[in-house]
Amino acid sequence: MEMTYAWLVVNGFIQSEKFMQIFAWLVRAAEKQGCYLEMKTNTELLPSLVMQEKMTLPAQRPDFVLFWDKDVRLAMLLEKNGFRLFNSAKSIEICDDKARTYLELLGCGIRMPETVIGPKTFLEQGYPDLDFVSGIEERLGYPMVVKECYGSFGQQVYLVKNRDEMSAVLKEIKNRPCLFQKYIAASRGHDIRIQMAGNQPVAAMHRYNEHDFRANITNGGSMEPYEPDEAQIQMAQKAVNKLGLDFAGVDILFGEDGEPVLCEVNSNAHFVNIWKCTGVDAGEAILKHCLNAVRESSS
Repeated sequence: MEMTYAWLVVNGFIQSEKFMQIFAWLVRAAEKQGCYLEMKTNTELLPSLVMQEKMTLPAQRPDFVLFWDKDVRLAMLLEKNGFRLFNSAKSIEICDDKARTYLELLGCGIRMPETVIGPKTFLEQGYPDLDFVSGIEERLGYPMVVKECYGSFGQQVYLVKNRDEMSAVLKEIKNRPCLFQKYIAASRGHDIRIQMAGNQPVAAMHRYNEHDFRANITNGGSMEPYEPDEAQIQMAQKAVNKLGLDFAGVDILFGEDGEPVLCEVNSNAHFVNIWKCTGVDAGEAILKHCLNAVRESSS
């Protein structure tokens, strides 16, 4: 069988060991399944796309693109030129913005924390007065969670307990988009990460941190293998279906009544920790899904 040729598109400005490990992992996972996955950067590809009606590309066109970046404009340009992306530009764009994710899933029967989207401001200092916060305080109460719309690894997420802390956080955020959410006390320092590929759960872990309201491993949390129940699996499946994702990491909280509450959906979640925790290689599952989808579409 002829080897499949694909691109792994990454960000040319990211050189950290953590990301490079993921990139190498995906290349190895592809090779195991008869696919040559060549790494391309956004800095390498964009000059051949802009200011032209047609792209200037290498002679060998990839069978698909594994898009492991958040450069949505590049993703859109590739799709405009007929490339099959995993995940799609639209799905990545929605997941990268927590407010967009919330709006897309609102009214779909997916339980989420009660949420207020922060009003847009054009001012460098953000919000010169906090009059609008009164309505949010009345609706959500303290403590509440404030999240910047763009952020990863549990960063840019704050727990505020009163107006003074709210003021300090909003001064830190300035004019960056944010949202406010009701605090789920029952899930303090605990959540579930379900790795999905092709709408199926690949692996899951319980993350916990006794010293932080965030359970993320990056913030000092611990992890253990977890067997999600049917309600948690269905929530993850419904979320990835609605967002049009081929693969994702779905984070779920424990509700006050024991029922699952969706926290976030990550379009290109790092999976080394879930492998360390469960022994399951999510990279192989992701590549298998991509290859199966491409082969089915060409048959």
